[in-house]
Amino acid sequence: MTNAAHTDGSLKELDFRANDGLEVALLWRADDERLIVEVVDTKVGDAFRLEIAGSEAVDAFQHPYAYASFRGHSRRLPDAQAVADAVVELEQQKLSYL
Repeated sequence: MTNAAHTDGSLKELDFRANDGLEVALLWRADDERLIVEVVDTKVGDAFRLEIAGSEAVDAFQHPYAYASFRGHSRRLPDAQAVADAVVELEQQKLSYL
């Protein structure tokens, strides 16, 4: 599978997975032999890349947010309206169970 987000010709896709709007690719850059994990969250419009060591490739591919957090990458926080909407929705669901 090819992800449109990594159209750079110097990158070779080694592995790819997608689920529920989240796309994760393990990429190899041939010119300098670096490994990259690329994450695209199509639901919130967020994306990031991590350069990783070969020994970290499988773990970083399986758990990219843990690696991003450990390395100090921060995800954008949802806007206040999105948080308010989520709270209202949860409260309505809770009331429907009563």
